[in-house]
Amino acid sequence: MERSLQKQLIEAFLFLKEEPAKLSAIAELLDVTVEEARALIAELQADLDGAARGIRIYEVAGGFQMGTRPELAPYLEAALGEEESGSLSQAAMETLAIIAYKQPVTRMEIESVRGVKCDHVLENLLKRKLIRISGRKEGPGRPLIYTTSPEFLKYFGLKDLNDLPPLSKNQAPEAGEEKAGSEGQKPVPEEQ
Repeated sequence: MERSLQKQLIEAFLFLKEEPAKLSAIAELLDVTVEEARALIAELQADLDGAARGIRIYEVAGGFQMGTRPELAPYLEAALGEEESGSLSQAAMETLAIIAYKQPVTRMEIESVRGVKCDHVLENLLKRKLIRISGRKEGPGRPLIYTTSPEFLKYFGLKDLNDLPPLSKNQAPEAGEEKAGSEGQKPVPEEQ
């Protein structure tokens, strides 16, 4: 199969997929190795960038997905009637940051860091599928345990949790807790 047809297939495949496409699925589609598929995607990304197109291919949430250029967002939001009400509140961002850097974490642990109740914020983050309940903690009351979801990675354009920026010294986790990107960080499990 010629290279231009392979790149066209990748573009069409990513266009049709709602979720990020795994590199292995792209390689299987083209009947090539994973390394060859990655090289073709890199070429296609360069083609799109070089042609100053309105779309790009992003590596997010363990796969590849088409999306619009970030600098076009204000124009597209205005044209599509999307208001900033779709953005996250300061409380939601704070709660998400705590979950992302300290996961798995319970509501009580989040509230002890934020200093305020967060039931409503957690409910909204669950509705937006940016976090999920990943089980219950052993102990009194068996509280729910929260982790980020693949939607969190997609929303923030992250390949995985190791792409989270490091915490500065004044934001360091409490003693005994790990920072994002450390060896003990919990990866986001795949949807089942």
